[in-house]
Amino acid sequence: MKLNCVIVDDEPLASEGLVKYVEVVDYLALAATAQNPVELNNILEHKVVDLILLDIQMPYMTGIEFLKMKTGLPMVILTTAYPDYAIESFGLDVIDYLLKPITFNRFFKATNKAKEYYGLKNQPAGRQSAPTEPGYLFIKCENKYEKIWIEDILFVQALQNYVIIVTGKGKYMTLLPLKTVEEQLSANLFVRVHKSYLVSISKIESIENSEIIIQNHQVPLSRNFKELVIERVVHAKLLRK
Repeated sequence: MKLNCVIVDDEPLASEGLVKYVEVVDYLALAATAQNPVELNNILEHKVVDLILLDIQMPYMTGIEFLKMKTGLPMVILTTAYPDYAIESFGLDVIDYLLKPITFNRFFKATNKAKEYYGLKNQPAGRQSAPTEPGYLFIKCENKYEKIWIEDILFVQALQNYVIIVTGKGKYMTLLPLKTVEEQLSANLFVRVHKSYLVSISKIESIENSEIIIQNHQVPLSRNFKELVIERVVHAKLLRK
């Protein structure tokens, strides 16, 4: 199975970079490239497209304006140099939101999510999915490798060149940047709440002002991330009159 992709970006260097990424991923096939949503619209009328890698800031109209205007689109991964659109993009049912400069690891994680979604959506009727093993990670702690079950993670804290992974069973410190850990955890299950903290959405017990409570831990909530956190964590489950 290959996903037919269209890359839409008016910056030649950004577009070329994504083309190279697509070429090395075996489940992706490049169907076309475009420089703006008008060209994309023409491509969609003449080619079979499974996945769109869509920039936001482009001539004629933004990627978000195109998503709001057009219905029946294939899967979309937004690409942008601006984090300000993150909240709005979550309401547009995009597969993922990639911030430039886009690393290959982050690109691979996003497109792999698209592949899995495509597989589930196109699964034959009546076919039962095989049970999957709960996810886990291995990290190096001093002279040994520790297995950490993702479902046990409460939050991850960055501390200079290290991260501390806090679980219900204990704390684990390893020499890694927070971004590396974040790229290995599902964006549907974890959310960044501070430049130094990544938390499990399901483990959040309460949010008050600039603080998140997870069991007996108090995690700071940055003003820059607060709106995004409230939108993702609270609004979808908020009981209203």
